Amino acid sequence: MMPRILQPEPGAVPILVWARALPPGAEKQLRLLAAQPYVVEHVAAMPDVHMSSGVAVGTVFATAHHVVPGALGGDLGCGVSSYRFPQPAALPGRDVLEPLLARLAREVPVGDSVHRGGGVPLPPGLESPPLSTQKLRHAWERLAPRHLGTLGGGNHFLELDRDAEGDVWLLLHTGSRGVGAAIADHHLRVARALGEGSLPALSTHTPEGLACLADLDLACRFARANRDAIAARALPRVAEVLGVSPDPASTLDVHHNHVATEVHGGRTLHVHRKGAVGLEAGQRGLIPGSMGTASYVVEGRGEPRAFRSCSHGAGRVLTRTEARVRIRPAALEHALRRVVYDRGRAASLVEEAPAAYRDITEVLEDEADLVTPLLRLTPLAVLKG
Repeated sequence: MMPRILQPEPGAVPILVWARALPPGAEKQLRLLAAQPYVVEHVAAMPDVHMSSGVAVGTVFATAHHVVPGALGGDLGCGVSSYRFPQPAALPGRDVLEPLLARLAREVPVGDSVHRGGGVPLPPGLESPPLSTQKLRHAWERLAPRHLGTLGGGNHFLELDRDAEGDVWLLLHTGSRGVGAAIADHHLRVARALGEGSLPALSTHTPEGLACLADLDLACRFARANRDAIAARALPRVAEVLGVSPDPASTLDVHHNHVATEVHGGRTLHVHRKGAVGLEAGQRGLIPGSMGTASYVVEGRGEPRAFRSCSHGAGRVLTRTEARVRIRPAALEHALRRVVYDRGRAASLVEEAPAAYRDITEVLEDEADLVTPLLRLTPLAVLKG
């Protein structure tokens, strides 16, 4: 669909909306952002846009010389990785998937669980990175070894899917865990003290702004290392039950809470994406659905009005509180009758029920000029954080 343009307030940049339905709370957040003095060009709202803390999920905007810590959320660098297992002899049944899921839950800490004691070794370059303050360095030393290779909670997941050709895919969704939260919290406090605008931004011409960009990059690197560490544990287990190794050439990884320095319209800009993925024209990416609905491998179309971005998922239509009130465990069990999951957690997993999310097919229709769907991945088994 073509983007809808919201009539801007005086002095604000335009807002381009790819969503057929724009929640009032999200519109209010978009308008507040569009009125900030540092935002350039326009604000883009992806099809999965919904209200969140600070800035709506599904928001993309650019600045020329500022970084906005409060525009990214706390899970910096959060993203999705995928791994394809080509043509296993047979699709695994429930008798195989249930013990596999239980084993993965034992080997990958999920929810609030972290590694005990001193944790695990960090990869090269992340053992003692040059964070901007001593307090952040101490937080990294304390948290990073215990959080590396842990899934976290909420909408984070490990998932097995199948495509139309019979290939099996492992998808995993997680981010920077406590490390990213500490970095986000620190720079948000600095921005509130020293920043510009009612949604405070730090100038990249200042030491504080440059420090923020550098620390955000480290959080994104940790988030990718976290996904890689989980994959290192999960892939051998999946390969063992499928009898086939993953194809390394088909591995994908995209992140959706970050700032990227990119050229748009001949200008070098700091593109902020919260709950949105940046894809160049022809670049492959991932758009997951929900626990019981399909996910998609897509190809970017490089739409300049969206800052070459797309949605990061289906997008919530119910808050977690609303989902707990409206969705009964029996309804979740019915929706997931063909998917293997931990049925003992049905009461808590209603927050992640398919009914709490938008229809992924409609989301893809709304962003037809942003991405081209290539593969539909149907869920077989899901481990939620």
